[in-house]
Amino acid sequence: MSKDRIDLTNQFLIAMPGMADDAFAGSVVYMCEHNEKGALGLVINKPISLTVGKLFEKVELALPDEDLAARPVFYGGPVQTERGFVLHERLDEQGGHYNATLAIPGGLEMTTSRDVLEALSHGAGPRKIMVTLGYSGWAAGQLEEEIGRNGWLTVDATPEIIFETPAEQRYERALGLLGIDPRMLSTEAGHA
Repeated sequence: MSKDRIDLTNQFLIAMPGMADDAFAGSVVYMCEHNEKGALGLVINKPISLTVGKLFEKVELALPDEDLAARPVFYGGPVQTERGFVLHERLDEQGGHYNATLAIPGGLEMTTSRDVLEALSHGAGPRKIMVTLGYSGWAAGQLEEEIGRNGWLTVDATPEIIFETPAEQRYERALGLLGIDPRMLSTEAGHA
């Protein structure tokens, strides 16, 4: 890893006003992985019309937790939108509870295997979760280029915004971590 390379793992990417890509306009993305090969993250503030309960029905699993069943599934990004991603609290230091879990250094865990859903259907599994369909991906150097063009702001992620803040307030709360009021951001590129 070169010393000048940025690592945005376990950070929020916050789309700047005027983001040209509709898939990301107004988005907050939790970064799960960022290395020389590229980046992967999940949009955390765009609920879709599908509930977690309906998703469980589609995969033929019961979900006795009514609170969890009523929660929305989120649009995680434009890649593999038919595939589920479960962002959840770190269960313990050992990890390895599920077949396909990415432990995010210093942060949460993201599981893509069905066994996490099976655990939840039996009343086990992580307590704090967010389910997305699809993810956000960038090729090597692509995200750095977008940041260089002022497409994104970045800030250290906080789990409270993901798990305890209503979806419609997550963008503003993420900006608040930087001390920025969204009304202060212009959609115009500035030239001093």
